[in-house]
Amino acid sequence: MSIETSRIGRKCERAVVTAYQELREVGQPDMQAFAACTTLYRIHHPESSVKEARRLVAEWIDHHVVRQARGQTPGCDC
Repeated sequence: MSIETSRIGRKCERAVVTAYQELREVGQPDMQAFAACTTLYRIHHPESSVKEARRLVAEWIDHHVVRQARGQTPGCDC
């Protein structure tokens, strides 16, 4: 399931995708891994609402893990 995350430009996006993949690889259920990644994002971006964090994390996971796409994604500037 692992994808190459070094090509992901944003640090937060790379951290979220890497964390999600690693949690899933050690057997964490999808929703628990997703919730942990949402928390991870909000630690770095406390100004983000839970709703906004969930939306971004879901988009990043869908883009990089589910579809294994390579194009740009919406998100933070870090």
